[in-house]
Amino acid sequence: MTTTPEHDERIAQMTFAGVYPHYVTKVEKKGRSETELLEVITWLTGFSPHQIQELIKEKVTFKTFFKKATLNPNAHLIKGVICGYRIEDIETQLTRETRYLDKLVDELAKGRKMEKILRQA
Repeated sequence: MTTTPEHDERIAQMTFAGVYPHYVTKVEKKGRSETELLEVITWLTGFSPHQIQELIKEKVTFKTFFKKATLNPNAHLIKGVICGYRIEDIETQLTRETRYLDKLVDELAKGRKMEKILRQA
């Protein structure tokens, strides 16, 4: 699925620090913890919880966030629809990676088991 250049640029320029509190609220509202959220982000990006906090303090954009990340080799197993886009069909790498994160947060909030979220089983 093709996203527009404007859509991709908007995602690239959003700050991780601006979105992270929404992730926390979403998962906590559904009975999950920020620790579990950090575990999911760590699995996807290779960042430690400390590095994630530093990136939040630095107010990095998603472009910088994913440029610094080492994406999990199993990230390609994240499939489905998020924000109206089928993840596996998104052509722009940064937009696809950002939607991977959104999908994992959604799965966590929906109560999916951690081993399924982390594509271990």
